[in-house]
Amino acid sequence: MEKINTPGVHHITLRSSDYERAKKFYTADLGFEIILEKDNLFIFFAGGTAIAVRGPEEQSPANDQFNPYRVGLDHLALGCTQESDLYDLEKKLNTLQVENTGVKTDETLGKKYIAFKDPDRISWEYYMV
Repeated sequence: MEKINTPGVHHITLRSSDYERAKKFYTADLGFEIILEKDNLFIFFAGGTAIAVRGPEEQSPANDQFNPYRVGLDHLALGCTQESDLYDLEKKLNTLQVENTGVKTDETLGKKYIAFKDPDRISWEYYMV
């Protein structure tokens, strides 16, 4: 079989344990603009990729939180084109008391990045391209 012909990722959907808390984090704290909101779902664009966030459902385990060591998603990484933006985000995350690594250099690729966690501890990186 040949590889799938695709221009890239269309969207990513995350599940949150607290819809309103997640909405505040991604919009008020990180500054993303909601492009669609309805029925326990909001969507924003990170560059050209749509990120959807859903609130908990009846089947969602109580007090669940993300674990990058389980099978499935390890982390999401947004591209960054200006190094100063990494430091700006670090300052903002620290002001908001959001857990983060500070700006570091990835030993494998030699690129600078900052890693942080959303309120459900979903792991994100902001990574130099």
